[in-house]
Amino acid sequence: MLKATFRSFLAHKGRLALSMLAVLLSVAFVAGTLMFTDTIGSTFDELFRSTSPDVSVTAHNDVAGRNDQNFSGTVPTVPESLIPTVRQVPGVASVVGRVQLAGIVLTDANNKSIGAIGGAPTIGINWDLRPNSPVDLTSGSAPHGDGQVVVDADTVHKHHLVLGQQLHVIAATGGFPVTLTGIATFNTTNPGATLVFLDTPTAQTRLLGHAGVFTSIDLTADKGVTHEQLRDRVAPVVGSAYDVKTAEQTAKDAAQTLGAFLSVIKDALLGFAGIAVLVGVSLILNTFSMLVAQRTRELGLMRALGASREQVNRSVLVEAALLGLVGSTLGLLLGVALALGLIKLIAAGGMVLKGSQLAVHWPTIVAAYAVGIIVTTVSAYLPARRASRISPMAALREADTPGRGAPLRVRAVVGLVVLAVATGALVGAATDKNLGQAGLLLGAGVLLSLVGLIVVGPLLARPVIRAIGGWFPRVFGPVGTLSQRNALRNPRRTSATASALMIGLALVASLSIVGSSLAASFDAQIDKTIGADLIVQNSTGLPFPNEVGDTVEATPGVGLAVRGQGTRGALVAADGTQQKTVVVGTSPGLEKVVRIEMRAGTVAAGTAPGHVMIGSNYADAHGLHLGSPVNILFQSGQTGTLTVGGIDVTDTNPGGLGDEPVLATSTLRQYVPGALDDIVFVNVAPGADKAQVKSALTTALAKDPQVQVRDQTDYKKLIRGQIDLLLNLVYGLLALAIIIAILGVVNTLALSVIERTREIGLLRAIGLGRAQLRRMVRLEAVVISLFGAVLGLGLGLGWGLTAQRLLAAKGLQALAIPWATIIAVVVGAAVVGLLAALGPALRASRLDVLDAIAHE
Repeated sequence: MLKATFRSFLAHKGRLALSMLAVLLSVAFVAGTLMFTDTIGSTFDELFRSTSPDVSVTAHNDVAGRNDQNFSGTVPTVPESLIPTVRQVPGVASVVGRVQLAGIVLTDANNKSIGAIGGAPTIGINWDLRPNSPVDLTSGSAPHGDGQVVVDADTVHKHHLVLGQQLHVIAATGGFPVTLTGIATFNTTNPGATLVFLDTPTAQTRLLGHAGVFTSIDLTADKGVTHEQLRDRVAPVVGSAYDVKTAEQTAKDAAQTLGAFLSVIKDALLGFAGIAVLVGVSLILNTFSMLVAQRTRELGLMRALGASREQVNRSVLVEAALLGLVGSTLGLLLGVALALGLIKLIAAGGMVLKGSQLAVHWPTIVAAYAVGIIVTTVSAYLPARRASRISPMAALREADTPGRGAPLRVRAVVGLVVLAVATGALVGAATDKNLGQAGLLLGAGVLLSLVGLIVVGPLLARPVIRAIGGWFPRVFGPVGTLSQRNALRNPRRTSATASALMIGLALVASLSIVGSSLAASFDAQIDKTIGADLIVQNSTGLPFPNEVGDTVEATPGVGLAVRGQGTRGALVAADGTQQKTVVVGTSPGLEKVVRIEMRAGTVAAGTAPGHVMIGSNYADAHGLHLGSPVNILFQSGQTGTLTVGGIDVTDTNPGGLGDEPVLATSTLRQYVPGALDDIVFVNVAPGADKAQVKSALTTALAKDPQVQVRDQTDYKKLIRGQIDLLLNLVYGLLALAIIIAILGVVNTLALSVIERTREIGLLRAIGLGRAQLRRMVRLEAVVISLFGAVLGLGLGLGWGLTAQRLLAAKGLQALAIPWATIIAVVVGAAVVGLLAALGPALRASRLDVLDAIAHE
């Protein structure tokens, strides 16, 4: 029996080719994702282990992390005076003060940014190489003095820099000219960042804004002294104001941060791979169902010769396992190629990884084969079960073809019950005020509605296809009638084929609704809250030098410039509990550039010196009112007690003001002296032309290429561009599932042509032309694809509307249905059908008439 199974597998390998391709693509997606993320993770793990100092000393801060420049523009620092103290600790071989700060900008003489804007960071570092430094000086000389800089070799080569070239460095404290005096080469993996090395005094004053401070102090242990021993000796000396960590702890912390990021990427990619696998299941299930139907006589003969039901069942499942084995093996190899391609892709962005570093771990191999073999075997279970029920005599008469004429009553009852439960879950998700619970209901509703629609799909096939293809007979005559009836002759097969396409299109439709609604909500929020004519902001989101605000205020045509700052902080309740937040600072005039709904007090009173404006949610939770004292823990470590001067209505809309405390810039800088501007709102002077003022500001700020001047229209375009970019990325990842769905349509038509060979021969014999035959197959494909599109759009609209209502509690108030995308989906489905039918239609038209009639 096993030998017969192998022979059967080889005999039908052509008919299984497309199913194998679906397995191959799905496995490649899974394996490539795991290899790629494992490679990135292991590479950086090694980088962290090899470059972390034996022991590091950093400033302890409860509300801001090391090198956290995203808000205030300042970072916690360690005084240089601490170095002699730690140098006296027994077991210390060497001590190096480190300045390292991300977010600076390097430009050429034409103010063109060197390094990716919005991509990998540009990091400023002091030149004081420790024993395990990641770079070596390979050309030129080390920086000495305020005007010299060393840049990493990858950046030098990418931007064609030369020694002696004049450059410009822009840090949060201001910009300054430098000369390229040296080139440093990575002796480990290039993490993709641009490294800019300055001498230590310059790095301290230009990057940190203060002489005599470092971001960390790095210690090397004497021989025979472990890292843990040195840490335990240093910690009591420096006291609780500082964090002392070993190389292992530092590497672990860095790896955990990277791991969290990689985990999100991996989970997202594997999620889309799972969708592709689900679509592949539909293809494989349909393939084996059709193969079992076509081999009814063969399987019946095996039963007549003594094969038991279990043996027939096992035979089909072994064929499926062989399909999965071959597909998994090829998919694993393609996954290697995919991972190498992704590595080359990120290398173009600056992160240089070698193909020899590709991590192929045994869990990846196990996962690849598990996905391929288990999925194909499970998908073939129902067809195998139907095959085992074939009666030998009935099979020899071909009177009991599996899958034909079986009652659909049970499917109807089960499907409708599942859809009813799914509808209840979706309605509950749309109305439940508890976001966590609503999210679970949405997930359950999506899954159940998908299952329910797949179950009742055969019941919907006849009415929907009659509606879709009702005009075919009028336009295409008898050919149109034949194509419509061919699609209707086996509702189960038609539904199974269409369901694969349905899944991908449902996700496209639902995500497009969420994306369009999000963009519309941002537009509405900008119109509602932003009163400023222009907005000046850093494209990276980092703060900029205060001279930017000075330049804005001095530009002709500017009537009012309101400067904003942000720092890490925490609201401290009366019982000592802390709510971490962003503390916002503003110069006078905020109420003239931003519309804020107030419950009590005014914006001006809330942002007066010594006062604070807080959100209504926090005020209600802690019983605060006008005049109440509020304790705020600032990023500097100081705690200030301010008076509530205003209570704003907490806005949950995207970009709205939540419970963040807002206070005067002068008050903020009492506690965080180095807090820098991160936004400037501008109102033009009366009579001034907004476009001219915008142009003047753009020219005045041109020396910093990352500082952008936008009006409200530009701001909306920016937000829409970011949403569109995300959606296009998602659509690209969904493309694999749609490709597999297309393969399913091709597969069904190809096997259908084989199954109907004699019928096709008879049609040709009574006068059906080759062109008419090709048109018939194409129209059949179009109607099946449109059936899938109708089901997919129905699901997608339900999912999208539910998700929008669920997210309304988070500010997604506007509902926008992208009709252009919906129409594109329908047109695209018809095009997919036409493309899928090209091969099967051509094959059908080339069949020899007499051979086809004689076909058994």
